[in-house]
Amino acid sequence: MTGAGGMLGQDVVTCLERAGETALALTRADLDITDRAAVTAAVVNCRPDTVVNCAAWTAVDEAEAHEDEALEVNGGGARLVAEACATSGARLIHMSTDYVFAGDARRPYTERDRCGPRTAYGRTKLAGERAVAELLPGSGYVVRTAWLYGAHGPNFVRTMIGLERDRAVVDVVDDQHGQPTWTMDVAGQVIALARSGAPAGVYHATSSGQTTWFEFAREIFRLLGTDTARVRSVTSGAYPRPAPRPAYSVLGHGAWARAAIKPIPDWRLRLHQGLRAVAGA
Repeated sequence: MTGAGGMLGQDVVTCLERAGETALALTRADLDITDRAAVTAAVVNCRPDTVVNCAAWTAVDEAEAHEDEALEVNGGGARLVAEACATSGARLIHMSTDYVFAGDARRPYTERDRCGPRTAYGRTKLAGERAVAELLPGSGYVVRTAWLYGAHGPNFVRTMIGLERDRAVVDVVDDQHGQPTWTMDVAGQVIALARSGAPAGVYHATSSGQTTWFEFAREIFRLLGTDTARVRSVTSGAYPRPAPRPAYSVLGHGAWARAAIKPIPDWRLRLHQGLRAVAGA
């Protein structure tokens, strides 16, 4: 797998080890996915059954000013990995994002809904998705996820734990809707997909249910045993960013049902365990 040093990648490695799977875990230092020769050699020489591509440019705001560089990784790198898989015969599970959508829906986005990214990051990730679909129509899997938190990197849960300790009150946006998702749960879905006979295509690996960042923060504070009234509701206008955040990025899970794979449970249920993992890291 690629991107093994990232927040999601480290949990995929952990889940693979616990499942007794043999995996070659390559970090960014081990493999630059924009290097055609290196990517081809890594995949062809290893001859894996499945490649999991977690490598990506994930700095959403920086991509606005550096779209070409982000595209080289998220679009060009994904294409090179897909080409190597096509050569070797390996299946590819390619990680993607809710940012490929416009973020203005009023019901969960299905795996088949039309994409319409409004950010540079989303456009570059969509380019990667299209490369996988083009080169691996029968063996390429695109797994979109969103609102990730985990033990191995900066994320909203870790930020809230720190702010609960350091501030009397915390202002959090209440007009963006999504699905808080623990990286360990996404890793579990990736492994289930790799072990299944599910058809190639797009899958959405997010928690069930939906909420806002404000309500998410209140639940974190509640689980920390503190007063949830310390979390105050504000609009997105309070935190202007170079890349606009989707107002609605809730993803539907129909493809899991069609593949006879259970989706991730409700975000609140998973937060109980995920919060302990983040706090203890």
